[in-house]
Amino acid sequence: MQNRQTIRRRKRKKINKRRITALILIPVLMIILAGGTYAYYLYNKANNVLSDSYDGTTNNRGVKPGKDNVSVLFMGVDDSEVRNNSTGSRTDALMLATFNDKEKTVKLLSIPRDSYVYIPGKDKYSKITHAHAYGGVNYTIDTVENLLDVPVDYYVKMNFNAFVDVIDALDGIEVDVPYTFSEQNSKDKKNAIKLEKGLQTLDGEEALALARTRKLDNDIERGKRQQEILKAIAAKATEVSSITKYADVIEGVGKNMTTNMTFNEMKGFTSYILGGKGLTIESLNLKGGDSYINGTYYYQLDQASLESVKDELKVHLGLKSDSEIQPSNTTPDSTTPDNVTPETGESEVLDNTTTVE
Repeated sequence: MQNRQTIRRRKRKKINKRRITALILIPVLMIILAGGTYAYYLYNKANNVLSDSYDGTTNNRGVKPGKDNVSVLFMGVDDSEVRNNSTGSRTDALMLATFNDKEKTVKLLSIPRDSYVYIPGKDKYSKITHAHAYGGVNYTIDTVENLLDVPVDYYVKMNFNAFVDVIDALDGIEVDVPYTFSEQNSKDKKNAIKLEKGLQTLDGEEALALARTRKLDNDIERGKRQQEILKAIAAKATEVSSITKYADVIEGVGKNMTTNMTFNEMKGFTSYILGGKGLTIESLNLKGGDSYINGTYYYQLDQASLESVKDELKVHLGLKSDSEIQPSNTTPDSTTPDNVTPETGESEVLDNTTTVE
């Protein structure tokens, strides 16, 4: 019988193919909005391009960026033509950002794609990545709100093309590559990207390869690399020399993005960049461990860590005060709740057309 480590390695090969990192894309939206304040041309270009990304819906709380504390759910979805899986596509990256208007601070929570969570729309527990495959944006938002007990005011859904296009528009980013490796490119061509160890300038495809590879380390180290790439994008995009590149950045994001934010609402985020302190992002993570249910791998969230993060997000959004936070005595829970049906195998057929893993 195969041991769990062998099974885990095989599963990693499956899910390693298109990990789009919304973490890396998060500064892009705010940067292109700030660009609109510098020139009439950029303003109108941003208005035209980004307005086409608007889905026509509004947030339920009636809050406005630049006036209120708000949250934004960033979804990285693989809907590439290569894979032809736009129907029932999964979220390969899921990030919730909270914005505190008074402090002009941003907290960014990364939610592991294999997290074992309750999906309200299906009344079942499964991997959080499956929520989008089951019911698109609405199912994903409902699932995140249920998990974290905070409202999701806005969402931004992007595909990996935005990541590549933005970095290329900025003429690359400077990153310290931790080791020499080869990786497939965005077209799934094996070993198409070859990088040497050391500080260097990477183009979009090379940065994407660095962001998703884990051949020589693990998910934790990959997360650290993604954060470094995020910082590199933010640093490059906020350089004075990058202002002339904003038009291409706008194009790269706009054609690969869907959101429920209007252009006027997007402009509210410029204060987080132009406030004099620069763009600062505090990264949050959910602790947990490997778990197998009916032979299927899941990431089992540590309940104490989850409760702590929920409280931190609530305080940052002004939904709870520091004095209301109580020390948690909760211990990790790896059991399946009563009256909930877990996945029964490695894959499941959705609507007789789509298979999720």
